[in-house]
Amino acid sequence: MRVTRPMFALSGAVAILALTGCGSDGKGEAAVPETVTGSLEHIAAEARCKPNMQTDADTIRQALCKKGKEKYVLATFSTDRGQREWINTAKDYGGFYLVGRKWVAVGHENVLRTLRGTLGGTVEVGLNHASHSPGGGKSDEPAHSGHHDN
Repeated sequence: MRVTRPMFALSGAVAILALTGCGSDGKGEAAVPETVTGSLEHIAAEARCKPNMQTDADTIRQALCKKGKEKYVLATFSTDRGQREWINTAKDYGGFYLVGRKWVAVGHENVLRTLRGTLGGTVEVGLNHASHSPGGGKSDEPAHSGHHDN
């Protein structure tokens, strides 16, 4: 996968959101509606978001949205494969992802759970690097550097 500026910018936004922390209220979830599809503007309208466009490229479009005092990133992709590659890479930064067909919302868990009640989709969780300590658990395991050999 070739990393482009739009992908790098959205990955940076994911990292920032992941570092700000998140919480769960522990309440049960309501029924999830059928997953919304369409353009970024259509999905944003369904979420009652006035999108603040950050990237408008052929392969990815992203905007910042607000839900109360919380912000989240809404992104759409031109292909399913591009979306999955982006999610797999972004999950290395931790965080929470609400995933629909060719779109993703990235933000705090409680915001995404609320959005899920409107947009549908599934919640995916990124890696939690905070639980990794340098040197790893066993003496024969190397420290996790955050980089992967390909």
